[in-house]
Parts: sequence; structure tokens; C-alpha cells
Amino acid sequence: MKDFAVSQKIYSYLVKAYQWYLRTQQRSLDEAYKAASQIKAIEDEHFNGKKIEINSVAYSSSVIDYFESDLKKLLRIVRMRLTEFKATRYLLSESNIKEAEKFDVKYYESEVILEKLRLIDAIVAKYNTQFLEETSPQSDIVDFPEKTSNSIDTQYSNIIPRIESEIVQSKTQEEAQNQSLKKPKGKINTTGVVPRSIFNTFNRLQVELDPNAEQDIVDKFRKSQRRTIISVRFLLLLIIVPILTHQVSKALIVSPVVEHFRDSENSQLFINDEMEEEALLELERFEEKIKFQAIINSPPSLSMQEIEEEIEEEVQIEAKKIAEEYRIMSGNAIKNVFADIISVIVFICFLVFSKREIAVLKEFFDYVVYGLSDSAKAFIIILFTDIFVGFHSPHGWEVILESVSHHWGLPANHEFIFLFIATFPVILDTIFKYWIFRYLNRISPSAVATYRNMNE
Repeated sequence: MKDFAVSQKIYSYLVKAYQWYLRTQQRSLDEAYKAASQIKAIEDEHFNGKKIEINSVAYSSSVIDYFESDLKKLLRIVRMRLTEFKATRYLLSESNIKEAEKFDVKYYESEVILEKLRLIDAIVAKYNTQFLEETSPQSDIVDFPEKTSNSIDTQYSNIIPRIESEIVQSKTQEEAQNQSLKKPKGKINTTGVVPRSIFNTFNRLQVELDPNAEQDIVDKFRKSQRRTIISVRFLLLLIIVPILTHQVSKALIVSPVVEHFRDSENSQLFINDEMEEEALLELERFEEKIKFQAIINSPPSLSMQEIEEEIEEEVQIEAKKIAEEYRIMSGNAIKNVFADIISVIVFICFLVFSKREIAVLKEFFDYVVYGLSDSAKAFIIILFTDIFVGFHSPHGWEVILESVSHHWGLPANHEFIFLFIATFPVILDTIFKYWIFRYLNRISPSAVATYRNMNE
């Protein structure tokens, strides 16, 4: 009866999931239409029915930033949902339509779909050219596909967030400035008759007297602020998404399936020999403890046979408790394997669909790391090398590998652990040294010198 109830519960979950899949087409179209309608509402309310102008003088910079962030968010939703709509539309067949009718899922008529797509196309056409102009000169972070048709996918594949173009632009400007500084401009620079600090002072005064200097500083601060917000939010998502996916999938998907196919009474208690040895050792310790206490604390009226019978009963009770604990532990190990696979797949998909955020995060790390002092860089390098490839690192790697084996219910293979410790830290140390020699020595030679002095 219990198995029947569990199977019915799992079947209801599968039916709901299949209904959700069948509604994907109209759900994605509705969400894209809703986002396009919101953009149209902003145009009608604040811009007299015209397109949202980012460079408009009718509003302050803070208000324009507010409209810009909403516009980018809504356009991104439209792009993603249209891609989802097209994919589900492509996979739709007559059999799927018949299956949808069985599950009370009705699709829109062609007239309704065309009406919503007209509004979406009208909104997309207004902002496609704008985003292309803003992002076309730079392509260091994102590669833009060429526009070959007027389809929905082609239109939206070129809509890129403005923050990426700003980061690339600033990076290009800095590289241009560095190139200009490296080129000799005259005999004064080459001969060194007049100190360069004098010319640097004049340049600094020129920048300070520039009427647009304050606005330039504010713009750079806004760019840095947007980059920091995006990076911190993306880092938190990288941590939260796998953990949350693991817990949710284990509780809602993996656990019911494993408990259904794994008989609670006849299931294997121990999935490896180490768990069995641990259970036997624990039971032996308990039996010895009970015998010792019985010999000391038992009344004289009891005979040795009666004492042994009482000990046997307590040992049997404890054996059942230990068996139940290890059965649950074995089940958790099996559940962890499938939950980890699901979380890894979700994590990889999250990274695949977050290429732009990864580019911004890389820019953020470059800004933070290379902005540190030489002593701070050397300290961080020594800290990481000592942790992962230092003298005491084998003990840490051993603990990590044993924890992973216990997490998945696998026996700890000491030969594999010793082989891993003998090879992987060496490879990692070689990579560290190559990075220091190849990149850090070129970018910051003083940091390398500080690192060598601290490491001696």
C-alpha cells in the first residue's frame, strides 16, 4: 500500500512536469509579449509613445539609468523567451498536440500568435540598431553574429548589454594611452634633459582644469560600480545555484525515486566493506562496554547466564539501531551521487548561458588582482602555493579525497590517494611557476622580486 502511494505521488509529479513542458511554447510567448508590453508602456507614459532615448535631456542621469536598466532587463527577457519559443515551436509535432489535448493543454490560434509577434517585432526593431551602434566597434569580450535575415533570433542575437561595451571601451582607451606613453615624442623625452615629472605635473593640471573632468570621473565610477555589482551578484549565484540545486533535487526528485526502487527491508545495508567493518567495530565496542558495566553493576542474585541474556538483548537492540543508521547512510550516499550529477549539469548550463557575466567577472578580477600592491600579490601567491602544493598540502588533499569518497559511499582507495598526492600537486606547482614566469614577470616584475625575497 505504501509503495502504491509513493508511485502515485511520483506519477503526479511526472504528469505536472510533462504539462509544464507542453505549456512551454505559449508560456514563453506570453512572457516575451509581457516584456514587450512593459517597454511599450514606458514609451507611452514617459516618452510620448516614442522609443526610450538613453541620451535624452528631458530626465536626469539617475532617471535615465533607471530606464536603461529596465530596458536591458526587459529586452533580455524578450530575447531568451523568443529563443525558447522558437525551439519549442520547432520541436512541436502532431503527436505532441494530441498529447497536449489529453492533458488539457490548449495552444493559441495562429491569429493570436501573429498578433503578439507583431508587437514584439515592433519593439525589437526600435532598439536593435541602437545596441548595434553602441557595441560594434569593440569585440574583445563578445563576438557579435552578422545580421543575415529579419528573423526574431537574428534580431535579438545582436542585442548586447551596454555594460560590456563600456568595459571594452575603457580597456581600449587605457591600452591606447599606454601605447602613446611608450612612443617617444621628442628629444626631451629621449635625452632626459628635463625631468618627466614636470610634464606629468602639467598634464595633471590640464586634466584638473578641464570642465568635463568631473563628469568623466562620475562616468568611470558608474562603470566600475556596475561592473562590481554584476561580478558580486554572479559570484553569489555561482555558489548558491549548485548548493540549492543539490538540496532541492535530492529532496524532491532523487529521494522519492531511490526510496521507491530500494526496498527498505531487503536492501543492502552496506555498499562497501569499510562501512561494514565500521559497523562491526562499533557493535563490538558496545558489547564490551555493556559486559563491563554488567559485571560491575549487576546484583549478586543474578547468575552469569541471566546476565548474558540481558547483554544479548541489549546487543540485539543496538545492532538494529546500527543497521538502520547505516542503511540510511548508504541511501544518502546513493542519493548524493545523482544529486551531484544534476547540480553539475545545472552549473555547466549556468556557465554556458552566462558568457557575458563571465567576461565582466574576468575584468573585475583583473582590476582587483592587478590593483594590489606588490607585497599583497606576493603574500597571496605564497598563501595559495603553500596550501595546495606546500609541505603540509598532502594531508589536506588526503582529507579532501577521503571526504569525497565518504560522500559518495565509495571505499577509500589509499593507493589512488597516494598516487594523486604524488602527481597532482607537482603538476599544480608547475602551473604556478609557469604563470609566474610567463605572465606575472612581464606584468609586475617587482611583485615577482618581492615573492622571491619572501619565499627565501
